[in-house]
Amino acid sequence: MPQPDGPTGDLSGVRFLTIAEVAAVMRVSKMTVYRLVHGGDLPAVRVGRSFRVAEDDVDEYLRRSFYNAG
Repeated sequence: MPQPDGPTGDLSGVRFLTIAEVAAVMRVSKMTVYRLVHGGDLPAVRVGRSFRVAEDDVDEYLRRSFYNAG
């Protein structure tokens, strides 16, 4: 994900997903996504009592995790 420009970086182009949306994209349970977030493997932003994950970070995590099983 491109880094924001300074402390007031422009995030207008970033699409944030809920934990449920991330779980659906990754085809895993919400608990698995929470474990990834709390373990620091998947960056997230806390909004009130919930988390949001940048779509680019989900894509990057999947790219890093992908391996050829054949």
